[in-house]
Formats: sequence, structure tokens, C-alpha cells
Amino acid sequence: MNDDKPSITTAVSMAPVTAERKPFIQLDDQRVSQAGVARANLAPTYDKPEGTTEDDWAERHKHQSVLQQHLDFFDQDRDGIIYPLDTFRGFRRLGFGYLLSLLSVLIIHSNFSYPTLPSIIPDPLFRIYIQSIHTCKHGSDSGTYDTEGRFVPQKFEDIFSKYAEGKDGLTIWDLWDLHKGQRLYLDPIGWFAQIFEWLATYLMLWPEDGKMKKEDIRGVFDGSIFYTIAARREGGQRPA
Repeated sequence: MNDDKPSITTAVSMAPVTAERKPFIQLDDQRVSQAGVARANLAPTYDKPEGTTEDDWAERHKHQSVLQQHLDFFDQDRDGIIYPLDTFRGFRRLGFGYLLSLLSVLIIHSNFSYPTLPSIIPDPLFRIYIQSIHTCKHGSDSGTYDTEGRFVPQKFEDIFSKYAEGKDGLTIWDLWDLHKGQRLYLDPIGWFAQIFEWLATYLMLWPEDGKMKKEDIRGVFDGSIFYTIAARREGGQRPA
């Protein structure tokens, strides 16, 4: 920090956990201005302050919240609705087997369909409406998405600062520390959702060195990496 700026106390002796889990401190405030402010349609980080620039992703998706961008890959017909079959096909394109894809459909649509519905009547087709996906935010998560589906750079950086000791990636053991550190009291739904989401991410990325890269994880949050993975598996080009 510059000498002319007030110091910020981030750890105290009576709470050792505050020293163990250090929050992200931006040394260059100009990289991501006001990192604690949630971004509606951009996923900037200290290393990628402009978000996803490949294939004009940020420009083409500026009408969507970052959480909505996360689901864009599964809405191939662009009708704003994700059917169970859409999710199944999406997981298959990402490299998941039939059983894991089917299990993912059951978990995702049984839990996330009803909160997004435009009425109080349950949907027998278990569709997910992207416009209301922010209503599916659960507890015990990293806080990177806020309750409106925006992206909070500070919270994303905190994942690596607190649980990966500042490294540019996460191992499976880092994910366990993340789970223990973020889980909230009496929140079994949040615990399960967090474990499912991060385990699915690890299986999808399947890093050869055992460490998921920070940039790949950022791409999961804004959904851009799903297209890259699918194109790589299908031997084609990433769609425009």
C-alpha cells in the first residue's frame, strides 16, 4: 500500500482465523477499480480486468447478468428457458458420461426449477427460467455472485487469497478448505450445492497437474469456458 493511504487491519490475535484466511488486497487500485462493487455483466479480475475479451464475449453478452451468462451455454435455442434435455446435452458436450449427466439433470432441475418459475404452480417439465436465475442463489457459496446475479471481483479473488495462499489455481484440497471455510451453520442445502458445483467444475476441467487454473475458474463463472471446452472436444471452432 501507498504510505499516504490508511492501513487496513485484516487480522487480529484473538481471532486466529483472520490471519489464516487473508482477504485479497489489491496493490494496484487501477487494475480493477472498486473491486468490492458487483459488476452486472462483466467478470473482471486482477489478472483479467476487462473480463473475457476472446470472441467479443463481454460485448456480445452485455445484455445478460454474469450469472445468466453462466447458463448461456445450456440455452442453445436462446429462448431463455433451460429444459432438462438442454442440461443433459450440455453436460454431455462438456465431457460428462451418461450417468453423471443424468444425475446432474436430476440435481439441478429438482432444486433450481421452482424458484425461477413465473408462477407459484410447480412446473411438471422442471424448466429453469434464466431471467429469474438469481433467485437460485444459495448459502455457503463463495459470494462471487451477489443476490442479483452480479459478479463481485473481491469475492472471486478472496477464493484464492484465503484458500490457495495466493496461488493462481485450486487443488482438490484447496476446495475442501474452501468448503469448510464458506459453509454456514445449519445450511445443508448450501453445503451440498457448493460441493456439487465445485466437484462438477473439477471433473470438467480435470487439470493434469491437479490444480484448476484461476482463469479457467473465472471462465466458469461467466460461462465462456463452456464453449471452449465443447469446441475442443468436438474438434471444431468456438461458435460466434
